[in-house]
Amino acid sequence: MTRAQRPKRSPTPTSATFPPAEMLPPKPLSPTTVTPPKPLYLSSPFVEAALVNGNFKTIVMLPKYVDIMEWVAVNSGCVSSVFDFYTNLNEFYGVIAECCNQQSCPKMSAGPALNYTWISQDRKSVHLAAPTYIDYVMTWVQNLLDDDNTFPTKAGQEFPQSFPSTVKHIYRQLLRVFAHIYHSHYHQILHLRSEPHFNSLFAHFLAFGREYELLEVKDVKGSSSAPVGIGQLWEAWQQMGKLEG
Repeated sequence: MTRAQRPKRSPTPTSATFPPAEMLPPKPLSPTTVTPPKPLYLSSPFVEAALVNGNFKTIVMLPKYVDIMEWVAVNSGCVSSVFDFYTNLNEFYGVIAECCNQQSCPKMSAGPALNYTWISQDRKSVHLAAPTYIDYVMTWVQNLLDDDNTFPTKAGQEFPQSFPSTVKHIYRQLLRVFAHIYHSHYHQILHLRSEPHFNSLFAHFLAFGREYELLEVKDVKGSSSAPVGIGQLWEAWQQMGKLEG
């Protein structure tokens, strides 16, 4: 009789029997958070570019013997007024308007996750292409500035009681135009080498708005889920001493 042969066992695996490391399947990479690139307007030297050195508060303070309503509205010789901000912003936008069209700017964007909506006549929020939105804003503001009942131009004529709320609404809409230009067209501002002028205009606008309570911080910074791109610029200028906290 012959002894039945036992089945052969596989050898105990050792490091010598494993395939070399280069032959093993690659390990899955752990997910990494991709940090978006910093916007140009927050990058040096562009964030420092300005025509004015020091704090902008010094040029927005109410002069003696000047009526605050006229200072905020429009006054020949004033360096600060809603009329001046509108006029200068409109000129800047006019220079880059050909780059802001239905194809390049289908929405009024002001941040990676923020698109402004327009309130229609039936009180509904509607998305508009940026050039359409900005045209609506500029036309609306121009009509208000031309309305003698809203912005009186005759000596002794009283400002309406609704004037402060009207100016705040104008300021909020002009801020949105600034925000869109910074978010979508700052590279064109750089191409024109106009960043010191545009930065100075916007810093002046912010300082004036905060000095006379025309601008809410929430409008500048947005929400945590939809931040306004220029909110970081405002904070950077505060740290640099250009704007008050």
